[in-house]
Amino acid sequence: MNRHERKEDEVRRMMETGHPHVPGDLAARAVARGARLLRRDRTVRRIWWTLLALAALAFVVWASVVRPWEVPPAGTTPPLEGW
Repeated sequence: MNRHERKEDEVRRMMETGHPHVPGDLAARAVARGARLLRRDRTVRRIWWTLLALAALAFVVWASVVRPWEVPPAGTTPPLEGW
């Protein structure tokens, strides 16, 4: 008996046996769990977008105060010649 036939026999035996009892409130519990998961995912997504917006705002405030695109002033003045 090869592997395929063994699997086939196993599936036939499973199909011939009685089906297990399914709780009556299974669908309601599944719907409630799905709703909880959707609420959690929505909340996590909102938190991430809020954090992203706060990070962008913090960067804009930092950049407007520090102005990293400007050349810093020279520490010394050039020598005066010819005076």
